[in-house]
Amino acid sequence: MFTYQKPASILNNAELILVFGLLCIFNVKTSGQQNPGSSKVNEFRAAAVKVNITPNTPKQLLGYGPRLSAGIHDSIYHRIIVLDDGITQFCLVSTDICLISPSEYDHVAAMLQKKLGIDPVNFWWSATHTHSAPEVGVPGLAEVFMGDRYKHPVDTAYTSFVEQTLINGIIEAREKLQPARLGVGWGFSQANINRRAVDIDDKASIGLNPDGAVDRRIGLIRIEKKDGSPLALIPNYPIHGTVLGGQLQISGDAPGIVAEYVEQKTGVPVLFINGAAGNLAPIYSVYPDPEAGHLSQFRVLLGNKILEANKKILSTSDSVKLITGSLTVESPRKTNLAWPPYLEKYSSTATNGIHMVKLPVRFLKINNDVAIWSAPVELFCEISNEVRDRSPFPFTFYYGYTNGWLGYLPSAEEWKYGGYEVDVVSPFTQVMSGTITEAVVGYLQGEMRSSTSAERSKEKKKR
Repeated sequence: MFTYQKPASILNNAELILVFGLLCIFNVKTSGQQNPGSSKVNEFRAAAVKVNITPNTPKQLLGYGPRLSAGIHDSIYHRIIVLDDGITQFCLVSTDICLISPSEYDHVAAMLQKKLGIDPVNFWWSATHTHSAPEVGVPGLAEVFMGDRYKHPVDTAYTSFVEQTLINGIIEAREKLQPARLGVGWGFSQANINRRAVDIDDKASIGLNPDGAVDRRIGLIRIEKKDGSPLALIPNYPIHGTVLGGQLQISGDAPGIVAEYVEQKTGVPVLFINGAAGNLAPIYSVYPDPEAGHLSQFRVLLGNKILEANKKILSTSDSVKLITGSLTVESPRKTNLAWPPYLEKYSSTATNGIHMVKLPVRFLKINNDVAIWSAPVELFCEISNEVRDRSPFPFTFYYGYTNGWLGYLPSAEEWKYGGYEVDVVSPFTQVMSGTITEAVVGYLQGEMRSSTSAERSKEKKKR
């Protein structure tokens, strides 16, 4: 079961003149998100900032068992980009943390809406999924699955610090908006591997499975200044942030190391966005220290591949239209599964008494070539692969760990093998993979592909 929210679209100049005339004749008032500092319609602008959020005192680390940090291997950051096409202003944040509860995302989104007028559908907060960074906010659904990890109190001071630096970073980026250009391309890296090891008894455990499903594509967005010089890169690649095991040093793990390396080579912020990494590990995984895990080698394995993909983007454009949308996918949740009261908006009860999970999915369309969808889950790569194969858009990216975390979403065929991702940390039943696949593909083939300027005008009148 799923419900749709229509996405916004963009008005071209001719339609603007027509709509303006109609508004004058009929004195119709429209409402919508205002973009402070926006100039003429269809002038694409962008800005990116990087904010250090490395704590200066020991913190509880999220990932593996409960443990207090003791030292810093590498710093962790918010990396923030704001895109503005003259009508829609879109904010994307990549943070070097493991995950957040959807309620934490909602809290920050509400503050941004109140303080800056940003519609939540236009604010995406993605975690890189490093397992060597501090906890942020309440545990969320994780305390249902793994309550023994969360006997300590929530670190409200660090959470507030992370929230405020994020908001300040968005404010700074909005103040720095400048005319920009956008390009998109693909890359390829073999830095990941399927981690669902299946034994002769057909039972899965976390390990390495070179024969398992995998996604090794890099989806890359490049933002340039008007003169063609670099402004930011947004690479999208699925990989667990688990090169390091339960060691005590703070680190961005592979995603953070790779982002920092590419930044050194390009001189601009790099927003690493994780993909459908639910069943994908780094090829060196869960080692006791950075040296044993060859952490620095990911600069070659993945960092250099991002740089190669960047070189293959031969053209960029300053004619950019942004269309955002959202979709709620509902599906039965596991029986007898507890549910935190602060996640009530992500649950419902059907007329037959079955408890449902309400999974929010977000969409961003860039012109007629790029479609990005995101969800607050650890998605198995088979699902995103199928969506990409069936999408009408030549560049279809999935942004995982975005706007919260509602557990793992395994593919249907993996349920028979059980294991950690299926038996322990998923609130869903086997039907959910098919439900979300058809819902997302249907939205991309329908709402997203057919979204027009006329629809955007209609949507603005509804607000």
